[in-house]
Amino acid sequence: MRPDWPLTFRIGAVALAITLAYTSCGALMPGQNAPLATGGDGPGVTADSVKVVFIGTDLGKTASMTGFKQPDVGKPADQVKALESWVNAHGGIGGRTLHAVYREYEASNDSPAAETTLCSQITQDDRAFAVVLTGQLQPNARPCYAQRQTLMLDATLIADDRATFTRLAPFLWTASFPEYDAFATSFLGVLRKEKFFEGRDKAGLVAADTPANHAVYDSVVVPALQQDGVAVTVSWIDTTSLSSLNTGLSQAAVNFRGRKIDRVFFLGGARIAPFFMTAAIAQSFTARYGVSTFDSPAFMVANPALIPAAALEDMVGIGFAPGYDVPDSQLSFPDTDAEKNCQKIYADAGITFAERQNARVAFGYCDAALLLQAGGGAGAAAGVATGKDLNAAAWGLAAQQAKFKTAVGFGGLETSGHAAGTGYRVLRYDTTCACFTYQGPVTRLGE
Repeated sequence: MRPDWPLTFRIGAVALAITLAYTSCGALMPGQNAPLATGGDGPGVTADSVKVVFIGTDLGKTASMTGFKQPDVGKPADQVKALESWVNAHGGIGGRTLHAVYREYEASNDSPAAETTLCSQITQDDRAFAVVLTGQLQPNARPCYAQRQTLMLDATLIADDRATFTRLAPFLWTASFPEYDAFATSFLGVLRKEKFFEGRDKAGLVAADTPANHAVYDSVVVPALQQDGVAVTVSWIDTTSLSSLNTGLSQAAVNFRGRKIDRVFFLGGARIAPFFMTAAIAQSFTARYGVSTFDSPAFMVANPALIPAAALEDMVGIGFAPGYDVPDSQLSFPDTDAEKNCQKIYADAGITFAERQNARVAFGYCDAALLLQAGGGAGAAAGVATGKDLNAAAWGLAAQQAKFKTAVGFGGLETSGHAAGTGYRVLRYDTTCACFTYQGPVTRLGE
């Protein structure tokens, strides 16, 4: 199979997503918070309506060029329309009508310039109160929306750490996924409990060269493995270009092979892990791998031409989003009350899903819409009272009191957090079903 250059480029973009860019949207310097308006209505809010843009990230061209298998996620525009109708039939946003706008974004054309254009369309042309992000991976995207005081409900599987949420507060939230710091603590904890490093005094780490990963490495990885007497050889991957990305992954495999390392885990998210495994095979290197939802387990299983079965054997880690992790044979669909609620909302609109993985984009939209409603208030729900100012700051305070639960993942938004994914389960590859499975109960992330 020929290399997936467009998708590989997007891997680099994911790895850079928490850094700062200097574009016409305006950049935030490290430690600088987004501008905050605490009074009056936010953009896109009128006395009787709230405008929200839902982005649909089209992966069709990328999939056709590479031959990679991607789950059919249905018709996002219809899903957004169904959510608009449901929200408006159930109190709207604090008594205001939800005006949902759907915008399609071509993934293969992703670039800082394209993200700037999209941000300008949504913040200047649409003048949206909120935007639902589904694959906006360039480093300038999130700072751009924050500078324009546009609320972001991030439905992208991306590693946003506590520092990023704090820096972009109160504009950046995720209704589906976890805060990176809490994830990293649990990930390393599970690898140790599962005896991933047992009998070894060295291990390899492949990590995108980003501030968040350096922080996690210093605060979580090194202290945890020092307790076990394990020295970590870390390969910091420069993702600023295709050349540096692929050179870095290949060199990492060579270094690990030379040091006779046979335990490797990943930080950085998206598909840097499966692409490393491909590079490793070319360098005659193999190992047992520690992985997570950030490494797209279901993608590995669905693309055996990219990831040989031998690389999957004995993989272990944590999973926090079933639609990205395990087949329905391993976890009934729907399972949680939040999943059942979103499924019913769509079913009532005539939209059905064959399997959970087919619903993962739709459920991300559903999470975002229902969290938006929870923060805005509807009927007796906690939120911004009808007739009161609706802006990002007021919305955020209300959202954290609303006891929102995520359908995409495990857990819900808490009073001190910006991420609704607060739970995980142990994730393991099972050769019997040739799939990933969950083990044990849902456990709180960060513990």
